[in-house]
Amino acid sequence: MRKVILIVLTVISTQAFGQSFLERFHFGIKAGTNYSDFIDTDFDTKGLTGFHGGVIVAFDISDRWAIQEDFMFSIQGTKLKNDLFEEDVKISYLNVPIVLQYHSKMGLYIEAGPQFNMLIDDYDGLDDEDFAEKIDVGAVGGIGYHFNKDGGLKGFGIGARYYIGLTKVSEFNFSNFDNADYKQGVVQVSLFYIF
Repeated sequence: MRKVILIVLTVISTQAFGQSFLERFHFGIKAGTNYSDFIDTDFDTKGLTGFHGGVIVAFDISDRWAIQEDFMFSIQGTKLKNDLFEEDVKISYLNVPIVLQYHSKMGLYIEAGPQFNMLIDDYDGLDDEDFAEKIDVGAVGGIGYHFNKDGGLKGFGIGARYYIGLTKVSEFNFSNFDNADYKQGVVQVSLFYIF
């Protein structure tokens, strides 16, 4: 009889913990605009406007702390410019930022963490040459606001992030110099909804 009671108590406590654990997960959607450019170049560039969109997976650690991972399609790059022309260098990535967030009682939050970008569509202006590296790694930080009056992570929100690449975009150089260590800088502004 004791064994049966222990088994029943174990099953009940496991289910209660499992439900509370699963209730801490949230999913959402996100979309917005990018403003990107190459950093540390020895050739002239100008910022490029693009867009991003995808899904959110978030986990509440506590009332104030959360971990969020996004899976977003993003168009990034730069505009090459000289006295005669401008050319868009567009590169499409799957962005996967993993950020730690702190949420205030007023709805404001801050976040920071690593981001991994996987190449989806390369710049096609080099006549069958590959341009971008397959993986781009960097750091991201941001700030935002949840419009949920009851607090918590659910509902509509707006956020802004800055991504700085830590690995070089490409081995290719658009100038006569040997510096191909340019990296990406991207500002993202997003609207999102978390269920």
